[in-house]
Amino acid sequence: MARLLLVVVVGLFAALGAGPAQAADGYRYWSFWQRGGDGGSWAYATQGPSSARPDDGDMIGFRFAVSEDSNDATRPRGMADFAAVCADTPATDGTKRVAVVIDFGTAADAADHRTPPAPRTECARVGADASAGEALAAVAKPLRYNSAALLCAISGYPESGCGDKMSGSVDAHAAPKGDGGDGKADGDGASGGPSAGLIGGLAAVVLLGAAAVWQARRRRV
Repeated sequence: MARLLLVVVVGLFAALGAGPAQAADGYRYWSFWQRGGDGGSWAYATQGPSSARPDDGDMIGFRFAVSEDSNDATRPRGMADFAAVCADTPATDGTKRVAVVIDFGTAADAADHRTPPAPRTECARVGADASAGEALAAVAKPLRYNSAALLCAISGYPESGCGDKMSGSVDAHAAPKGDGGDGKADGDGASGGPSAGLIGGLAAVVLLGAAAVWQARRRRV
Protein backbone atom coordinates (compact mmCIF):
# COMPACT_ATOMS: atom_id res chain seq x y z
CA MET A 1 0.00 0.00 0.00
CA ALA A 2 2.80 2.44 0.94
CA ARG A 3 4.54 1.68 -2.35
CA LEU A 4 1.35 2.37 -4.32
CA LEU A 5 0.83 5.66 -2.46
CA LEU A 6 4.37 6.77 -3.25
CA VAL A 7 3.90 6.01 -6.94
CA VAL A 8 0.65 8.01 -7.06
CA VAL A 9 2.15 11.08 -5.34
CA VAL A 10 5.29 11.06 -7.50
CA GLY A 11 3.16 10.74 -10.63
CA LEU A 12 1.01 13.67 -9.53
CA PHE A 13 4.02 15.96 -9.06
CA ALA A 14 5.53 14.88 -12.38
CA ALA A 15 2.30 15.56 -14.25
CA LEU A 16 1.91 19.02 -12.71
CA GLY A 17 5.52 19.95 -13.29
CA ALA A 18 5.36 18.96 -16.94
CA GLY A 19 2.39 21.21 -17.70
CA PRO A 20 2.84 23.77 -20.53
CA ALA A 21 3.68 27.40 -19.72
CA GLN A 22 0.75 29.77 -19.82
CA ALA A 23 0.58 32.21 -22.69
CA ALA A 24 1.21 35.87 -21.87
CA ASP A 25 0.69 39.09 -23.79
CA GLY A 26 3.25 41.87 -23.99
CA TYR A 27 3.40 45.33 -25.53
CA ARG A 28 6.17 47.07 -27.44
CA TYR A 29 6.24 50.65 -26.19
CA TRP A 30 8.15 53.56 -24.62
CA SER A 31 7.96 53.44 -20.82
CA PHE A 32 8.46 56.61 -18.77
CA TRP A 33 10.66 56.77 -15.64
CA GLN A 34 11.71 59.33 -13.04
CA ARG A 35 14.76 59.64 -10.80
CA GLY A 36 16.11 62.26 -8.42
CA GLY A 37 19.17 64.21 -9.49
CA ASP A 38 21.21 62.71 -6.65
CA GLY A 39 21.01 59.23 -8.20
CA GLY A 40 19.15 56.26 -6.82
CA SER A 41 16.93 53.85 -8.70
CA TRP A 42 14.58 54.62 -11.55
CA ALA A 43 10.91 54.66 -10.53
CA TYR A 44 8.15 53.91 -13.03
CA ALA A 45 6.26 57.18 -13.49
CA THR A 46 2.74 57.35 -12.08
CA GLN A 47 1.83 60.17 -14.48
CA GLY A 48 2.27 60.55 -18.21
CA PRO A 49 4.98 62.81 -19.68
CA SER A 50 2.43 65.53 -20.45
CA SER A 51 1.27 65.65 -16.82
CA ALA A 52 4.48 65.07 -14.83
CA ARG A 53 6.38 68.24 -13.96
CA PRO A 54 9.96 67.52 -12.91
CA ASP A 55 11.87 69.99 -10.75
CA ASP A 56 15.16 71.62 -11.59
CA GLY A 57 17.85 68.98 -11.10
CA ASP A 58 15.56 65.98 -11.70
CA MET A 59 16.08 63.17 -14.21
CA ILE A 60 13.54 61.59 -16.54
CA GLY A 61 14.08 58.44 -18.57
CA PHE A 62 12.43 56.70 -21.51
CA ARG A 63 13.00 53.04 -22.44
CA PHE A 64 11.72 51.25 -25.54
CA ALA A 65 11.12 47.57 -24.81
CA VAL A 66 8.63 44.71 -24.85
CA SER A 67 6.85 44.42 -21.49
CA GLU A 68 3.75 42.75 -20.10
CA ASP A 69 2.89 45.64 -17.74
CA SER A 70 4.46 48.23 -15.43
CA ASN A 71 5.76 45.51 -13.07
CA ASP A 72 7.58 43.90 -15.99
CA ALA A 73 8.87 47.09 -17.62
CA THR A 74 12.60 47.43 -18.25
CA ARG A 75 14.44 50.44 -16.84
CA PRO A 76 16.66 52.77 -18.88
CA ARG A 77 20.28 51.65 -18.84
CA GLY A 78 23.23 53.67 -17.59
CA MET A 79 23.99 55.31 -14.27
CA ALA A 80 24.77 58.90 -15.33
CA ASP A 81 23.53 61.42 -12.76
CA PHE A 82 22.20 64.93 -13.20
CA ALA A 83 25.57 66.58 -12.55
CA ALA A 84 27.20 64.62 -15.36
CA VAL A 85 24.40 65.14 -17.88
CA CYS A 86 23.95 68.86 -17.26
CA ALA A 87 27.54 69.79 -16.44
CA ASP A 88 27.76 72.14 -19.44
CA THR A 89 24.32 73.72 -18.99
CA PRO A 90 24.41 76.48 -16.35
CA ALA A 91 21.29 77.44 -14.41
CA THR A 92 19.45 80.61 -15.45
CA ASP A 93 16.59 82.53 -13.84
CA GLY A 94 13.10 81.55 -14.88
CA THR A 95 14.12 78.15 -16.28
CA LYS A 96 14.92 74.69 -15.01
CA ARG A 97 17.27 71.97 -16.17
CA VAL A 98 16.11 68.39 -16.55
CA ALA A 99 18.43 65.50 -17.40
CA VAL A 100 16.84 63.29 -20.06
CA VAL A 101 17.92 59.67 -20.58
CA ILE A 102 16.72 58.02 -23.80
CA ASP A 103 17.25 54.26 -24.19
CA PHE A 104 16.16 52.91 -27.58
CA GLY A 105 16.32 49.30 -26.33
CA THR A 106 17.96 46.31 -27.98
CA ALA A 107 17.56 44.40 -31.22
CA ALA A 108 15.31 41.97 -29.34
CA ASP A 109 12.95 44.88 -28.58
CA ALA A 110 12.78 46.10 -32.19
CA ALA A 111 9.98 44.89 -34.45
CA ASP A 112 12.48 44.12 -37.22
CA HIS A 113 15.19 42.91 -34.78
CA ARG A 114 17.65 45.44 -36.16
CA THR A 115 20.09 47.19 -33.84
CA PRO A 116 18.45 50.44 -32.63
CA PRO A 117 20.22 53.76 -31.99
CA ALA A 118 22.58 53.84 -29.01
CA PRO A 119 21.21 55.19 -25.68
CA ARG A 120 21.90 58.87 -25.12
CA THR A 121 21.55 61.57 -22.49
CA GLU A 122 20.59 65.22 -22.97
CA CYS A 123 20.18 68.23 -20.71
CA ALA A 124 16.93 70.07 -21.39
CA ARG A 125 16.62 73.71 -20.36
CA VAL A 126 12.91 74.53 -20.25
CA GLY A 127 10.46 76.87 -18.57
CA ALA A 128 9.98 76.56 -14.84
CA ASP A 129 6.52 75.00 -15.28
CA ALA A 130 7.38 72.73 -18.22
CA SER A 131 6.23 69.11 -18.29
CA ALA A 132 8.41 66.06 -18.80
CA GLY A 133 7.00 65.83 -22.33
CA GLU A 134 8.11 69.38 -23.07
CA ALA A 135 11.58 68.63 -21.70
CA LEU A 136 11.78 65.57 -23.96
CA ALA A 137 10.59 67.57 -26.98
CA ALA A 138 13.30 70.17 -26.35
CA VAL A 139 16.07 67.64 -26.94
CA ALA A 140 14.65 64.67 -28.88
CA LYS A 141 12.35 65.75 -31.72
CA PRO A 142 10.54 64.51 -33.66
CA LEU A 143 8.11 62.91 -31.21
CA ARG A 144 5.09 60.93 -32.34
CA TYR A 145 1.90 60.40 -30.33
CA ASN A 146 -1.28 58.51 -31.16
CA SER A 147 -4.85 59.76 -30.79
CA ALA A 148 -4.92 58.61 -27.16
CA ALA A 149 -1.80 60.72 -26.37
CA LEU A 150 0.38 57.62 -26.02
CA LEU A 151 4.04 58.36 -26.80
CA CYS A 152 4.83 56.27 -29.90
CA ALA A 153 8.24 57.47 -31.09
CA ILE A 154 11.20 59.50 -29.82
CA SER A 155 13.58 61.07 -32.33
CA GLY A 156 11.55 59.27 -34.98
CA TYR A 157 12.12 55.83 -33.44
CA PRO A 158 10.40 53.55 -34.19
CA GLU A 159 9.20 54.68 -37.59
CA SER A 160 5.84 52.94 -37.20
CA GLY A 161 3.72 51.18 -34.62
CA CYS A 162 2.52 52.31 -31.22
CA GLY A 163 2.09 50.09 -28.18
CA ASP A 164 1.75 47.04 -30.42
CA LYS A 165 0.41 43.97 -28.65
CA MET A 166 2.59 40.87 -28.70
CA SER A 167 1.09 37.42 -28.12
CA GLY A 168 2.95 34.27 -27.20
CA SER A 169 4.54 32.44 -24.33
CA VAL A 170 6.36 34.17 -21.48
CA ASP A 171 9.65 32.99 -22.98
CA ALA A 172 8.85 34.80 -26.24
CA HIS A 173 9.69 38.17 -24.70
CA ALA A 174 12.12 37.20 -21.96
CA ALA A 175 15.19 38.47 -23.85
CA PRO A 176 14.64 42.21 -23.23
CA LYS A 177 14.86 41.62 -19.46
CA GLY A 178 18.37 40.21 -19.61
CA ASP A 179 20.03 42.85 -21.75
CA GLY A 180 22.68 43.89 -19.24
CA GLY A 181 20.92 47.09 -18.22
CA ASP A 182 19.71 48.20 -14.80
CA GLY A 183 17.02 45.51 -14.76
CA LYS A 184 13.27 45.53 -14.77
CA ALA A 185 10.85 47.27 -12.48
CA ASP A 186 10.28 45.71 -9.08
CA GLY A 187 7.57 43.04 -9.01
CA ASP A 188 7.36 39.31 -8.58
CA GLY A 189 5.60 38.50 -11.86
CA ALA A 190 3.51 35.41 -12.47
CA SER A 191 4.91 32.00 -13.18
CA GLY A 192 3.56 29.83 -15.96
CA GLY A 193 3.54 26.65 -13.83
CA PRO A 194 1.19 25.52 -11.07
CA SER A 195 1.61 27.15 -7.67
CA ALA A 196 3.08 25.36 -4.67
CA GLY A 197 -0.26 25.73 -2.90
CA LEU A 198 -2.08 23.96 -5.71
CA ILE A 199 0.44 21.12 -5.77
CA GLY A 200 0.30 20.75 -2.00
CA GLY A 201 -3.48 20.76 -1.96
CA LEU A 202 -3.79 18.09 -4.64
CA ALA A 203 -1.17 15.96 -2.94
CA ALA A 204 -3.11 16.22 0.32
CA VAL A 205 -6.27 15.02 -1.44
CA VAL A 206 -4.39 11.99 -2.76
CA LEU A 207 -2.98 11.22 0.69
CA LEU A 208 -6.37 11.48 2.41
CA GLY A 209 -8.00 9.26 -0.19
CA ALA A 210 -5.30 6.62 0.16
CA ALA A 211 -5.59 6.73 3.96
CA ALA A 212 -9.35 6.15 3.75
CA VAL A 213 -8.83 3.09 1.55
CA TRP A 214 -6.23 1.72 3.98
CA GLN A 215 -8.57 2.21 6.97
CA ALA A 216 -11.42 0.48 5.14
CA ARG A 217 -9.19 -2.53 4.41
CA ARG A 218 -8.14 -2.74 8.08
CA ARG A 219 -11.78 -2.92 9.18
CA ARG A 220 -12.40 -5.88 6.87
CA VAL A 221 -9.52 -7.85 8.38
